[in-house]
Amino acid sequence: MSPNPHDFLDLDADLSSEDRDIRDAVRDYAADQLLPQVAEWYEAGALPARELAKGFGGLGLLGMHLEGYGCAGTTATAYGIACRELEAVDSGLRSFVSVQGSLAMYALHRWGSEEHKQEWLPKLAAGEALGCFGLTEPDAGSDPGSMRTAARRDGGDWVLNGTKMWITNGTVADVAVVWAQTDEGVRGFVVPAGTPGFTANEVKHKLSLRASLTAELVLEDVRLPADAAFPEVRGLRGPLSCLNEARYGILFGVVGAARSCYEAALGYTLSREQFGKPLAGFQLTQRKLADLVVEVNRAGLVATRIGALKDAGRLHHNHVSFGKLANVRSALEVARTARAMLGANGISLEYPVMRHMANLETVLTYEGTEEMHALSLGQAVTGIAAFR
Repeated sequence: MSPNPHDFLDLDADLSSEDRDIRDAVRDYAADQLLPQVAEWYEAGALPARELAKGFGGLGLLGMHLEGYGCAGTTATAYGIACRELEAVDSGLRSFVSVQGSLAMYALHRWGSEEHKQEWLPKLAAGEALGCFGLTEPDAGSDPGSMRTAARRDGGDWVLNGTKMWITNGTVADVAVVWAQTDEGVRGFVVPAGTPGFTANEVKHKLSLRASLTAELVLEDVRLPADAAFPEVRGLRGPLSCLNEARYGILFGVVGAARSCYEAALGYTLSREQFGKPLAGFQLTQRKLADLVVEVNRAGLVATRIGALKDAGRLHHNHVSFGKLANVRSALEVARTARAMLGANGISLEYPVMRHMANLETVLTYEGTEEMHALSLGQAVTGIAAFR
């Protein structure tokens, strides 16, 4: 039997029945509820966040790989497959789920007190509340240790001052996990959005990830009780552990974006005729299609292997760096090639390719730039840190 052009290496055949059910449920929901509207959301630079949260919560996607507190407790591979199917529609939708589940919820689940977990996780899992994650700052991106946001003790309280930037879901969040410098090192704080001194300003004029809500968080003398701080974790270990969870979702998610671009190019070149035959009948076009199917399936293999390592409890953060570096690079190359194959139609929102291409430029940067992941791999194979 000839290979399936849409899953050339038959990777999904090795999914468990539960993982396949999750794939099908997310794919069907995406096709019915998301795909028909995503171009409009992208063009408007808006997103119906509350409506989406309820829908994703109803599917069990929010914090789906976490245990207890209303979370689904699925395999890591199932979470990755869900990210893949969401990002096949748009990176902003995967980012929505990733920030909620792998940043805000994971931080609370891994580092929060029992009171934090009981108060917030069930609502976040159900989509009844939205969360965001405040780490990046205007002058502290790849070097989070240089953050200027600070928390000082004042009697029995904490007082926070600082600014966080490029915060997904910040304008709609009910709770923010904010990381700040203290006399004890970097600590995490649970900041309800209604706290006096806390404001979220929309970041406008984006040319990428437009179907995503992005904010600047400003904290001016935000006073929190002592128990707002995560009780145990100190230093960058806390926020970096959360970023690793989000990067895992990315390395799966971009396989979906790449697949969408490849399928658009395949369908277009089979139907578009020039010089008396379909574009897909020309040698140069077939060479490009061959390159695309190789890159999409190679990225799928990388994601599948890293998912298996995570489910087996053998995943190292350098594995995630490998996947993020390799798969985003592949997806971006697929998107750029597919854009050219569609000619002028490649820049139209009637097709997904230019939208994916623009989104992937951001995905290449966030959750660790390509350069930082390359340096992580360099350190892993040489034993020499080149960061400083």
